[in-house]
Amino acid sequence: MAEAADSRIVALPAIVDLDALDFVRDGLIEAVELGAVRVDASQVERVSTNALFMLVSAAETAKRNSMGFEISGASAPIKAAIDRLGLAHAFSGLMKG
Repeated sequence: MAEAADSRIVALPAIVDLDALDFVRDGLIEAVELGAVRVDASQVERVSTNALFMLVSAAETAKRNSMGFEISGASAPIKAAIDRLGLAHAFSGLMKG
């Protein structure tokens, strides 16, 4: 986890599958507890359905705590997975750049 001027950056790995979920979840929990979060999704080559739902859950937690949450630079594979699963409405307010 890195820190930008106004938000914490959580960079997703290239493969966000069941093996990576614990690592990503821990990073998201820590970041959301500290303030606004920017998830860098630019390097994602493959993403599991569970990982997408985890991002939605983290965004809801941030919203409840009045903290910002955005996903920046989403790669083509993550965008395709979101569309394929019909989750565009859940991610519409989260996607930046």
